[in-house]
Amino acid sequence: MFAEERQQKIAELVAVRSRVTVNELAELFTITSETVRRDLATLESARTLRRVHGGAVALDRLSTSEASLVERQSQQQEQKARIARAAAAMLPTTGAGSILLDAGTSTALLADELLDWSPAGPGDALLVVTNAVPIAHKLSANAALQLEILGGRVRGLTSAVVGPTATEQLAGLRPDIAFVGANGVHADFGLSTPDAMEAAAKHAMVTAARRVVVLADSSKLGSETLVRFARLSEIDTLVTDAAPPADLSAALAAANVEVVIA
Repeated sequence: MFAEERQQKIAELVAVRSRVTVNELAELFTITSETVRRDLATLESARTLRRVHGGAVALDRLSTSEASLVERQSQQQEQKARIARAAAAMLPTTGAGSILLDAGTSTALLADELLDWSPAGPGDALLVVTNAVPIAHKLSANAALQLEILGGRVRGLTSAVVGPTATEQLAGLRPDIAFVGANGVHADFGLSTPDAMEAAAKHAMVTAARRVVVLADSSKLGSETLVRFARLSEIDTLVTDAAPPADLSAALAAANVEVVIA
């Protein structure tokens, strides 16, 4: 096989898997590790992938890469819908409950599950606090809900309210459940997101809530992005659509995190 043909196949493999290792490429193509590294260097120079320790990742898996809210709404739709339905089963059903809804596409689908919410009996109420402008707009259509939106700067890429005003407000709250999104869920690094200000808001939600439920489709599992906002031991439940990789599964179990597969 010519080098150009092999490099094309490596590029295709990275595009499908998002991450490859030097060892698996060496075994797959029956070449030396040194040859693999030269191939990866060539592909990196062509801006096809990015080399990392032990292998390479797709460019969309870089630590600061982040798709816009509009782009993410078309990704993993079926999986996110299942995750949202599973998360909806955890909502308080009786009494006066309160939840935090983080910005994101999975949490937005969870908000859809709340559009028809109504009190089950006298005295029942549900307060929803969110830092997501689209979620607040959506839920404002249901007058049965009590709705609050955090104040601060709106981050254009995700329509999330971030900044010190939002985090200070969160520090003064103690809601029953926080439903939080993540760009990466990693066995060692924990939960992460590419933007520091959004990470600060997520961390404040995790710190504030009595129970923390993370909504993350399987494409986020095993991934790390730039800024950690929580360790696995700081969350209670992970709702996803497929079984986590073995190392992450073991780390979640060690941290006593409940895993719900939707």
